Amino acid sequence: MVSLLDPERRGRVILVGAGPGDPGLLTVRAVEALKAADVLVHDGLVDPAVLDLAPQAHRISVAKQRSKHTLPQEAINALIVAHVRTGAIVVRLKGGDPFIFGRGGEEVEAVRAAGLPVEVIPGVSAALGAAAEAMLPLTHRDWSSTVSFVAGQCKGLAEQDWSGLAGKGRTLVIYMGVATCPQIADKLMADGVAPDMPVAVLERATLAGHRALRTLLADLGEMVEREKVKSPAIIVVGEVTMLADAEDKLAQWARTAETLA
Repeated sequence: MVSLLDPERRGRVILVGAGPGDPGLLTVRAVEALKAADVLVHDGLVDPAVLDLAPQAHRISVAKQRSKHTLPQEAINALIVAHVRTGAIVVRLKGGDPFIFGRGGEEVEAVRAAGLPVEVIPGVSAALGAAAEAMLPLTHRDWSSTVSFVAGQCKGLAEQDWSGLAGKGRTLVIYMGVATCPQIADKLMADGVAPDMPVAVLERATLAGHRALRTLLADLGEMVEREKVKSPAIIVVGEVTMLADAEDKLAQWARTAETLA
């Protein structure tokens, strides 16, 4: 089988995971793809230093923000297909990993439906990069044998079934949950998760100005507002968060617990 990274092969798509932000976390294969790109269709959260690895490529930003998209997904799919049909090597550069809340599956389907070749190069997901930087193991022999990933910004959040995803011996990682964290906390507590369950918020992981903040589940919404947390950020719910290197002090954590008692 001929690799799609063969420079002699034209008219193809390579979905590339850009990782959580730090260019040093790109895979070798991702860097090779960037060097081969004629067109670079990229997310808004991709670090400029990563884009600079493809100086020869024509750049197209399809940045998305909450309730504000440069292009709808269908238009992004059509844009990719149109450029490939000109014979270009199109790299679709996505933050984190393309197949973890990156809508990479939809783009692969669109390219395949057009009869065009496509390859996917995985990236370090935002959750894994953030957890590693904060020294927060998502699983731990003594604390958690299960980890789940959910999106906190989605249609019908209140109707989503998260029962059993968080609690003792389990870790729940929430992507895109900053804006909806009060509703997330209420939802989890209504499903039986203890109000004093430890929580960590990992902001701007692997980027300048990154922070790891800890609190308890009942205080999540107030803490995010108090600390003026901004996206991108990952929320981790579970006892493993007590192991994280965070900006808080244990005494501060204890005071929060006292207010909830």
